Amino acid sequence: MVLYLRSFKVLCLTEVVCGAPSIYLDFARQKLDAKIGVAAQNCYKVPKGAFTGEISPAMIKDIGAAWVILGHSERRHVFGESDELIGQKVAHALAEGLGVIACIGEKLDEREAGITEKVVFEQTKAIADNVKDWGKVVLAYEPVWAIGTGKTATPQQAQEVHEKLRGWLKSHVSDAVAQSTRIIYGGSVTGSNCKELASQHDVDGFLVGGASLKPEFVDIINAKH
Repeated sequence: MVLYLRSFKVLCLTEVVCGAPSIYLDFARQKLDAKIGVAAQNCYKVPKGAFTGEISPAMIKDIGAAWVILGHSERRHVFGESDELIGQKVAHALAEGLGVIACIGEKLDEREAGITEKVVFEQTKAIADNVKDWGKVVLAYEPVWAIGTGKTATPQQAQEVHEKLRGWLKSHVSDAVAQSTRIIYGGSVTGSNCKELASQHDVDGFLVGGASLKPEFVDIINAKH
């Protein structure tokens, strides 16, 4: 079994959410302490119908999970999910009462072409257009070129994008939303680089993959303290 643990910061406490594969969601919810949240790694945009293999927010809630991860880079670039589809999923998940961890991020060729802002702002707009309650949304910036590659955005690169995302929210949503929305970083976060990343003003936590399966995950959880 593989459980991908994702953490993010709220006020002065660390909230930890386990993003489990769908067939292990019930197991994870039963085994984990109640203080640890559980998230599905994906869901569909409608409550029911002939969509073999998909899961709905209603199913996720049935087993006691309260979160869903949407727009992950693999959903975008392996399974071809469009910004429009991800926005529709966000709208439905929120309408059904789930919290949403919404992922955005540029590929290597897009960063090298100097269009990082264009890409992440377009992805963010597709999400924002479908959000009514920002209190249930966490934005996760994941530069695609840093996911599972061992390459990590420098703390300065992460801070730059996070700061600009917060500025976009201020300009296009509201100052209150910009200040309160948690923007977390994902992309080869480890015990050795988490503290420097966490020290950046606009980095509110982490979306963690491989390191969540190692003892160093405890250090990542505590990095913001």
